[in-house]
Amino acid sequence: MSMSNIFSFFTPKDKKFQPLFEQAGSNVRKIAEALLVVVTTDDIEKRKEAIKEVERLEHVGDDITHTIFIELSKNFITPFDREDIHSLASAIDDIADYIHASAGNIELYNVTNIGEPMVKLAELLVEMCGDLEKAIKELRSFKNIRVIADACVRINSAENQADYTCNLAIARLFEFETNAIELIKQKEVLQTLEIATDKCEDAANVLESILVKNA
Repeated sequence: MSMSNIFSFFTPKDKKFQPLFEQAGSNVRKIAEALLVVVTTDDIEKRKEAIKEVERLEHVGDDITHTIFIELSKNFITPFDREDIHSLASAIDDIADYIHASAGNIELYNVTNIGEPMVKLAELLVEMCGDLEKAIKELRSFKNIRVIADACVRINSAENQADYTCNLAIARLFEFETNAIELIKQKEVLQTLEIATDKCEDAANVLESILVKNA
């Protein structure tokens, strides 16, 4: 890669988009960590606090996404393709939305039987969002594209694990759960968690698109 290509991507002159994306990456990692508390704590009050934190962080994410879109409408020159900026911001926002929906459904449906599959999916989300945050930070200088590429590979692998975990858990629900209402509640939460992992993969796909166009 030539020096001109390196500095044409994210340069110190970009004081708008990169800081906003780094904020979004950090925020989505925090919301995933808050969700993990929701599904791992046995303390009802601690769970309620964690659900409130998920909601707060989701609103923070909405504000960041809104700011990115405003800057996109105001700035003719952008650090990389406008559609990629829009797609990456939207994908990150979708992750937060589905994590928020997962936590909200646990509270709304009064899901008290939180089994190993839900915990596993939440753990995978923490890993995926952590990788996403690392990859986004590398966009600042674009000096180590291997960090971005490796993060995308790990996110794709984790999404496959999430698919398997969700599908197996739902199959077992249909086999062993005799309470129809409980089955519906569990299935809804599991599927919403799995969609959140799909959105992580969407974000990774955008990052890979950026690599292809700029490497």
